[in-house]
Amino acid sequence: MLTAGLLWAIAGLAALDSLNPATVAGVTLILLAPLRRPGLTALAYVAGAYLVVLAVGSGLFLGSATLGDAVAGAATWVRRGALLLAALVLLVSAARRLRTRTRAALVLPAWFGPWTAAPLGVLVTGADLPNAFPYLIAVERLNAAGVPAGTGLLVLAGYGLVYCLPCLLLLVAGLTWRHHVTHRLRRVHDRLGGERLQPRSVPAALGLLLLAVVVAVLALTL
Repeated sequence: MLTAGLLWAIAGLAALDSLNPATVAGVTLILLAPLRRPGLTALAYVAGAYLVVLAVGSGLFLGSATLGDAVAGAATWVRRGALLLAALVLLVSAARRLRTRTRAALVLPAWFGPWTAAPLGVLVTGADLPNAFPYLIAVERLNAAGVPAGTGLLVLAGYGLVYCLPCLLLLVAGLTWRHHVTHRLRRVHDRLGGERLQPRSVPAALGLLLLAVVVAVLALTL
């Protein structure tokens, strides 16, 4: 049954999961881009993110209830695969820090607009969902508590809203105080996503290599 404690626990997991840099970065780029309808475009992007979160969560919840241990085992292998992929990405990043290179600026493509924002939101958020461990834990707890299908789907719908809340708040702030907010976002983008020369760094490479080993060990032991 769905208890208040379980509901608060899932709300906390959703709040943790909402701190997703990939989805938030998409809204940031939309607000910074010279688009004719940035509000509609960003809203479509967030809607795509919400739909894929709800669809994947609902599929896992209903599938787990139907297939039981088989789906739970599949979720375990998805989690391990995601961690191994993260370890591989860290390993590649470590190798790249051993040489000086120019990092390209992170910008939106010329074809980006309201009609393409939703599919891109689906793609970006969907690609990051295997790393969404709070979401997997939330689905697992709903199933373990024996929550009915209808109630569970409503909870997951609320989870998706909490997940998208930072993006929606950023969108509202960007449209309401556009000049002030975009000025701050531009400074963050120039620092983290702008084009710049990245010098060779052996300590950074060693740190990334160590982190890759830790993530790989977690993948094989969890």
